[in-house]
Amino acid sequence: MQWYFVAALLTVLTSSQGILTTLSQSNGKYKYDYATVPFLAEVFKLAVSSLLLWRECRISPSVRMTTDWKSVRLYPIPSIIYLIHNNVQFATLVYVDTSTYQIMGNLKIVTTGILFRLFLRRKLSNLQWIAIVLLAVGTTTSQVKGCGEASCDSMFSAPIQGYMLGILSACMSALAGVYTEFLMKKNNDSLYWQNVQLYTFGVIFNIARLLFDDFRGGFENGPWWQRLFNGYNLTTWLVVLNLGSTGLLVSWLMKYADNIVKVII
Repeated sequence: MQWYFVAALLTVLTSSQGILTTLSQSNGKYKYDYATVPFLAEVFKLAVSSLLLWRECRISPSVRMTTDWKSVRLYPIPSIIYLIHNNVQFATLVYVDTSTYQIMGNLKIVTTGILFRLFLRRKLSNLQWIAIVLLAVGTTTSQVKGCGEASCDSMFSAPIQGYMLGILSACMSALAGVYTEFLMKKNNDSLYWQNVQLYTFGVIFNIARLLFDDFRGGFENGPWWQRLFNGYNLTTWLVVLNLGSTGLLVSWLMKYADNIVKVII
């Protein structure tokens, strides 16, 4: 029942992510700084993971937590990849509609399958490879539009920038997923301790991103902490909650299942 619950909940959260993000826009633009959303999602995940780790330590004092620097230093890498991926998602939805975004999301299965084989040395059956190829072909052909009698400026139904960002998002998602699975299964540490490390670096790198934006803009709109919630509404908070909850469920799957299961869901 636990598997069914996680699978169903993750399916709902993943499928509603693009819808909520699009609804948070106003006339096709974001009223808020979308770089603040991944930051707040990381803070949410860190807070929940810290609470669960504290509870686990109270119940069982023998919780395994590796604090060796050789282990800890591996966690900044997926944090940086997820930082890029989360921000690319918001940029993609400026150029494509929600349905196109969801269709392109299937490319994560393609890129994950390839990286799954190259880096984790997991073998996929011939039937699985055929399914991956058909998925890639299906995703591509679904975006080709008919010209009819009118002239065609492009053979695709959305701007090329949207497709390029969608492909980049799929690659980042697969790379982060495969690396995180390797990291989660590298030892028998508590899942919550691993999450605390991962999300601590996530918060740090997101702050660095916000500071970089401030310096690049010459602090025209003030420092990021003063405009953190500017333009936020209920839908924006739902996006934060969605992104944070999805990350927590994915980490559970990475620890106890694998990345292929995650992307199929």
